Amino acid sequence: MSESPLFVKTYDLMAWLIPCTLNFPKRQRGVLARQVQQELFTFYSALVDAAKSRDPLSHLRQADAALVKLRTYLRLCEELQLLSTRQYAHVCRLIRPVGNLLGGWLNPLLKKKKTTV
Repeated sequence: MSESPLFVKTYDLMAWLIPCTLNFPKRQRGVLARQVQQELFTFYSALVDAAKSRDPLSHLRQADAALVKLRTYLRLCEELQLLSTRQYAHVCRLIRPVGNLLGGWLNPLLKKKKTTV
């Protein structure tokens, strides 16, 4: 599990993003920074649960929803100038392969479920 590219890339995202949120202005650390961190940890927890589950589909759907929320919060952070344009571009480069790898795990399970129904 920890050797999987999805887990490696997610760890890299966490290692870069968490310190960034700690540098948000104090008035935003309790609001937007907390939401970003919460969705990031929700995403990672859902991945771990999926990896350990015999039926990972529900956990992967939860991870996908958390990733959508995280992307939205990050875009908001850039618009509110909590992340610079350069930082936002960097986090987008980090998050894109995470989404691609998640889709590579999730899509075959969704197709399999459709064929069995």
